[in-house]
Amino acid sequence: MLKFNELPLLETILKNVQEAGYETPTPIQAQSIPSLLEGKDLLGIAQTGTGKTAAFTLPMLQKLANRNFSLTPNEPRSLILAPTRELASQIKEQLDKYGKDLKIKNAVIFGGVGQAAQVAALRNGLDILIATPGRLIDLMNQGFCKLGAVEIFVLDEADRMLDMGFIHDIKKVIAKLPEKRQTMLFSATMPNEIVGIANRILKQPVRVEVTPPSTTVDRINQRVIFCQKAHKYQLLRKLLGDEGVELTLVFTRTKHGANKIVDYLAHHKIESAAIHGNKSQSAREAALDNFKKGKIKVLIATDIAARGIDVQGVSHVINYDLPVEAESYVHRIGRTARAGKDGDAISFCDETERDALARIQKLINKKLPVETFVGVAEQSVKDSRPERRYRDPRAKPKGPKPTTGTQPQEQKKPTKVGFRFRNRK
Repeated sequence: MLKFNELPLLETILKNVQEAGYETPTPIQAQSIPSLLEGKDLLGIAQTGTGKTAAFTLPMLQKLANRNFSLTPNEPRSLILAPTRELASQIKEQLDKYGKDLKIKNAVIFGGVGQAAQVAALRNGLDILIATPGRLIDLMNQGFCKLGAVEIFVLDEADRMLDMGFIHDIKKVIAKLPEKRQTMLFSATMPNEIVGIANRILKQPVRVEVTPPSTTVDRINQRVIFCQKAHKYQLLRKLLGDEGVELTLVFTRTKHGANKIVDYLAHHKIESAAIHGNKSQSAREAALDNFKKGKIKVLIATDIAARGIDVQGVSHVINYDLPVEAESYVHRIGRTARAGKDGDAISFCDETERDALARIQKLINKKLPVETFVGVAEQSVKDSRPERRYRDPRAKPKGPKPTTGTQPQEQKKPTKVGFRFRNRK
């Protein structure tokens, strides 16, 4: 089996990889790194958790390390485009880890935070820029970022970019890139729109497909539990109380649903946190950091916010709501069974989600084992966030007017009103 020290990587990079605890490259790393070091374009098809981030960061660091010239302000030498803030931050962490002791300057830019520090980083010059599409386009329009000097371009999680509506931003970014460059495109699935982009931006690419699209990791124990929608809270609490459940990632369809689960669990003395698009960047980073460190055992997330989460030791993924898009199921459960460990993926399915389950089983070509949970009615937990109430000042108070004295006021009987009609001649 191929070892990292057998790859033509710099000694400094190999030392950093070894210090990170890795000796053997994953299939996508072993197949991608040699071709990328030769300067070839690459189309990588790989699901979450296969090690694709290192597959492009290691050769990128090596190619950019031998710089004997000064960086140009606002003109990064390479660009990595990622769909979410979490994934962009994760990529930067890996670049910092594998690029230690190399004179490589990198920075990450994304929305939801002030742009002053990001503008300053661009102005000082960068070897590697990691960015989300929205903030990148914004800074380009303001003149703070120019892409004419990009030598290496990476489009990561391309299918998720499409799902999130970034396709037009991607096309705007590509239009500003120089013709002569090395390009890498990574995607877990290949919808027609992504195929079209790949054909336009890649030149005679090496195709690396480590697993067929939309398949699931064999080490994940998958099952479905049928239950009523009203009993999902109770079922989740029961599962979290089992001894074998350690770090658990719970997926919901909506941001409001994630908040309600946090409130319910807090009511029952189970500490958790939620990450979604309505949370501030600092709140999301704090929740994720506490989850990584094991300070909280349960993290509630929506699909978009969870994309790019790479946490070792996730024992369970629970689909509180089944995803509308079957492909999202594969991405969700890929958060467990990492680094050669086993994992569990449990999906709740109520009477409205049978069609979604059928689509998932068709996609993964597997019939999932089914259980049934019968719960009891529980009193709903009030949302812990303050509720804003509005009252129309013109509205009349409800109920009878208060009376004075000890004797109740006698109610008058309603009088009948008659109408007389005249025949007009």
